[in-house]
Amino acid sequence: MSRLPPLELTKLPTGIIGFDQIANGGIPKGRSTLISGTAGSGKTVLALQFLLSGVRQFEENGVFVTFEEAPIDLMQNVRSFGWDLEGLLADKRIAVVDATPEPGEETITTGPYDLSALLARIENAIRTVNAKRVILDAIGALFPQLTDPNIIRRELHRIAAGLRQLGVTTLITMERTDEEGGVGRWGVEEFVADNVILLRNRLEQEKRRRTVEILKFRGATHHKGEYPFTIDGEDGVTIIPLSAIELKQRSSQIRVSSGVPELDKMCGGGMYRDSIILTSGATGTGKTLMVSQYIKAAIAAGERALLFGAEESREQLTRNAASWGVDFEQAEKDGLLRIVCRYPEVMGLEDHLIQMKRDILDFKPARVAIDSMSAFERVSTPKSFREFVIALTSTIKHLEITGMLTNTTSMLAGGESITETHISTITDTIILLRYVELHGEMRRGLTVLKMRGTYHDKDIREYTIDSTGPHIHGPFRGVHGILSGTPTYTFDSERSRLNNMFASAPDDPHAGA
Repeated sequence: MSRLPPLELTKLPTGIIGFDQIANGGIPKGRSTLISGTAGSGKTVLALQFLLSGVRQFEENGVFVTFEEAPIDLMQNVRSFGWDLEGLLADKRIAVVDATPEPGEETITTGPYDLSALLARIENAIRTVNAKRVILDAIGALFPQLTDPNIIRRELHRIAAGLRQLGVTTLITMERTDEEGGVGRWGVEEFVADNVILLRNRLEQEKRRRTVEILKFRGATHHKGEYPFTIDGEDGVTIIPLSAIELKQRSSQIRVSSGVPELDKMCGGGMYRDSIILTSGATGTGKTLMVSQYIKAAIAAGERALLFGAEESREQLTRNAASWGVDFEQAEKDGLLRIVCRYPEVMGLEDHLIQMKRDILDFKPARVAIDSMSAFERVSTPKSFREFVIALTSTIKHLEITGMLTNTTSMLAGGESITETHISTITDTIILLRYVELHGEMRRGLTVLKMRGTYHDKDIREYTIDSTGPHIHGPFRGVHGILSGTPTYTFDSERSRLNNMFASAPDDPHAGA
């Protein structure tokens, strides 16, 4: 039996950041695509961005048909994105068909439902501007008085077939009543359109989180599952294709200094240039100090460094660094350092990710530090936090930048934190900072838990902090359980200590009695 080679349908690039990646090239050309979502999920914005990208990037004019929102209101609403619909309308790059009902207009149909007049208006607009892309926004407003799903299915099919004959690619937006319910209100919409895209706007831990899912592409391939996206005034819709990230980043043999000479020796000569370093420890163990030394090494090498603060202000970070002899103020004036401080609560993780990427691409640093990652975890779900870390670290590694992340453990004496559990496999190097209680005194211990691609010191070493920074000393001996937070001592060392404690003085007349 002969077999034909697989044939992929021609795809039309959308121009929407991230969408073409999860759609394997774009939306199938010349077909109808249903975009369904609840209120506030971004249906109209996504559809308009598809239309405007066609005009601006691909020289493809478009028609926008609105069934619910008056054109004047629509044009005013999208000005927040910098989209000049009026100018494109005047230049005949787009055409708008107003199919909204007149105020007070009755919507009761007494005879057969006929859309011939509407289709004629849309066809005229398409021919006027030679459109290749068409948007039917909130088409459900056409059928408020209809209760028979068969009639709705027939009319939707009629619209889609008519536009397909005109050779245009059509997006149809429609409301759904529930995030996890049916695709549309009538239960027939998904069977009429060639393609179905679902937008969701879930409430998670008092924060809204938008996702997009390609439910079906008839005759074409696409990535499966949900992908987070965000909407802002600079780029409009930005989709973050986390599971579509490819592991193609290069690896370098070049090493850079951590800023602490003893730590560089423990790591076999320094950190790899394109590695992700996780510094984890309880509050007060010196994580921010390690970040300051890491940035100091970049400045000394004449490299740019970008510091993201999530728990302390720029002034506080600058003051703390100055107490250890690191001049952040001068480094900023010299153009070698940029400090960006944002509380995690001010926006969603997707928005944080987009802003951080923009900061990195704008400043072009050789090193990035984030203090601390656990602050972002408190405003997210475990799944969204891990997705955030994967997307951010992959960006850093693709740009061959050194990244240092800090994490705060919940227990002062140690133990694994939730953050470590989620991102330990993503990082290349893990440095653990721990408090160690010895004979009634709190001391600090440091160890390199893992370092990919090189030998590293396995000891748990004591370190101290003074006005010049951290100093790493020799390893702890005779002590076990430091990392778990329950140190114990060997019998020999404890017996020796007790003997010394109760040893008789040389001039004691009772010595040896």
